[in-house]
Amino acid sequence: MNKSPHVALVTGASSGIGEVFARKLSAKGYHLVLVARRRERLERLAAELPSAEVLVADLAVDSDLLKIEHYIADEPRLDFLVNNAGFGVPGIYYESDIESLNKMHRLHIIAVARLTHAALRGMVERSKGSIINVSSVAGFIQAPFSVSYNASKSWINGFTEGLYLELRRSRSPVRVQALCPGFTYTEFQLTAGIDQRAIPKKLWMSAEAVVDTSLRCLERNKLFVVPGWRYRLFLAGIGVMPRPVRHFLAIKSSLSSRKSVSAKKSQP
Repeated sequence: MNKSPHVALVTGASSGIGEVFARKLSAKGYHLVLVARRRERLERLAAELPSAEVLVADLAVDSDLLKIEHYIADEPRLDFLVNNAGFGVPGIYYESDIESLNKMHRLHIIAVARLTHAALRGMVERSKGSIINVSSVAGFIQAPFSVSYNASKSWINGFTEGLYLELRRSRSPVRVQALCPGFTYTEFQLTAGIDQRAIPKKLWMSAEAVVDTSLRCLERNKLFVVPGWRYRLFLAGIGVMPRPVRHFLAIKSSLSSRKSVSAKKSQP
């Protein structure tokens, strides 16, 4: 039986950033609650951790989401929530499959909102807790071929910022963070059909480096965490550009990326 006084729940824990969060928090003494769709992977990870349990759920499905909500609301030891589950649907918006887009919206918006709501009341009452919402650098910009993905990550940023302000206003010690990584070596790109070869190696980061930066910045109660100096520099530059210039660069960059990917696919 788990007797740890500290419980951390991580969604999308079966691989990538979620798996690394689970390992890092386990090393800090948390009992881990691992949430994802793939039971075999979750059970394999749980077997490697000193204290962990598995909750198989597809958070885009109402009944599964409700199950995790109830677990969170009923667990008085929950000190840490990582809303990490998500995926991308690249392509022209009106040509994309609407059901895939709907599932992405539910994971990035509905699931994040409801699980955070389930966790916050208890955390505030206990005056202890941390919530990390995994967003993206894409949440600060807009671009062709990832319209809905970027918009949903922008929602996560705005939602987390609002919570941060509410908690500061009430002087609650509960911490919230929007983690906004750039290109990270995970299965995300494979699932989204993104050709990693089309992206310069210097722009890639490991999931471990992303999570280390997140946890380090959480100790300083930093709201927006953008791992990697190149991405921070990029966002600083974008922030001072007039919107028409940003639009021009976004369109030009997307055209160049499309040509590069098409050229590589045509090579023998």
